Amino acid sequence: MSAFLTLDGVALTTPTGRPLFSDLSFSVGRERMGVVGRNGAGKSSLLRAILGEITPQRGTIHRNGTMGVLRQSLEPGETTAGKALGVADALARLDRIESGIGDETDFAEADWTLPPRVVNALAEAGLPPIQLDRPLTTFSGGERTRLAIAGLLIDPPDLLLLDEPTNNLDRAGRHAIAAFLAEWKGGALIVSHDRLLLENVDRIVSLSPTRVTVHGGNWSSWVDERDAVRERAEAELERAHRHARAGARQAQDARERKLRRDRAGQAYAASGSAPKILMGRQRERAEKSSGRGDLLAEQRASALAATLNDARAQVEVITPLNVQVPQCGLPSNRQVLSFHEVSWGWGDRRLFEHLSFDLRGPERVAVSGRNGAGKSTLLKLAGGLITPQAGEIRRPAPSALLDQTVGQLDRGATLVANMRRLNKELDENAARAALARFAFRNVEGDRSVRDLSGGECLRAGLACVLSASPIPQLLLLDEPTNHLDLESIEVIEQALSSYDGAILVVSHDPTFLEAIGVEREITL
Repeated sequence: MSAFLTLDGVALTTPTGRPLFSDLSFSVGRERMGVVGRNGAGKSSLLRAILGEITPQRGTIHRNGTMGVLRQSLEPGETTAGKALGVADALARLDRIESGIGDETDFAEADWTLPPRVVNALAEAGLPPIQLDRPLTTFSGGERTRLAIAGLLIDPPDLLLLDEPTNNLDRAGRHAIAAFLAEWKGGALIVSHDRLLLENVDRIVSLSPTRVTVHGGNWSSWVDERDAVRERAEAELERAHRHARAGARQAQDARERKLRRDRAGQAYAASGSAPKILMGRQRERAEKSSGRGDLLAEQRASALAATLNDARAQVEVITPLNVQVPQCGLPSNRQVLSFHEVSWGWGDRRLFEHLSFDLRGPERVAVSGRNGAGKSTLLKLAGGLITPQAGEIRRPAPSALLDQTVGQLDRGATLVANMRRLNKELDENAARAALARFAFRNVEGDRSVRDLSGGECLRAGLACVLSASPIPQLLLLDEPTNHLDLESIEVIEQALSSYDGAILVVSHDPTFLEAIGVEREITL
């Protein structure tokens, strides 16, 4: 298989010089390769280096084919379908020629194969023939995604680069991306936190400052290998603890034996039965022997401590955080939320009408629908931030809403300050203890919110709202996994799985919804 792209020993740093990763080597041919890593690990920087926008600190990048980028966001001026496809100017040139007003440049650059290629690309992307002067504002999110796909299919590149292609997309948009990649005949390098998308790749590159790996397999097999590495690291840590304890016991036994010998020697010397010259020689030999023993004991203790520290550091690097969520004690039959004939809209546009549903006990319910259907509005109604235009909403249980930006947190304040501001009954020690339950321990509580990653920010938001008195029995979550790396998502999944209250969540991530135990959907 010929390679469209080859990286050999590539290293990247941030503009400030912080290492992102080093010694990255792989090739991409006609295959799909996923790229994973924590936020800030350098995934987007890797794509920029491949495109030639930044230069690696070390290593080489060889490009042996054409490259294309699947974009989600629109460029300035992309106001029509034709401009989004990148064909508006070329089609206008053909129109001028057909109208008899074309100049020499028009004739020289005319591509008469373009119109049928555009029609074929739209069809392959799942779109019917459309007017190319149609405003982009009239297309849904899923249709815009299909337009971006069609733009690539007009002149297919050898290698496709995708940076979080399903972020912010509704179910239709995600399905369009997955279907497109399933049929893609070239190479694809996919930076993504979408586990369903990663299930269909051939290999996975994992980036971190301490370790770069290239795994031959999809997401599930990568997780199996990762978990096996974690188990081996934890086993090595346990062995290091056992050796450290054994070494401490041996050192203590040696000290006790020496103490007994010293006491026996002192008693013998005190008896006066031994010549002074003999006692002097014995004392000299004992001092030398004691010195050698102390040095060996110190060297052994230092080696054991170093082994233990190395094992502990390895576990801390590769083992996920453990979050301890306080229990709210929600009874299984208690009603926590009720919508009865609720309606909402703006002007002549109605988002939903006569919406009715109930949540009882620790139910997990997802709100689904296309982008713009009113999912976030429904959560604001449920949280009491806005009032319904018609109908009734009952909130008989304490609840908390976390939006996509975790707006409760003051970005300029520390975690401890935020915890105490939102939970006035907590003193300094209680605030730090509450943060520690969510894996913000010791000096972590003094970090400013603005310095947190997306996953850390969401975890801090959960810590603050779930440390309230009384503890909320209903969590309202709006796209909680957007822009989070996979390790952060797994930490949030673990926290929400152990929460004993009800959850009403907006999310387009089916793997996340399954992991937290969603039982039913409300479709708008």
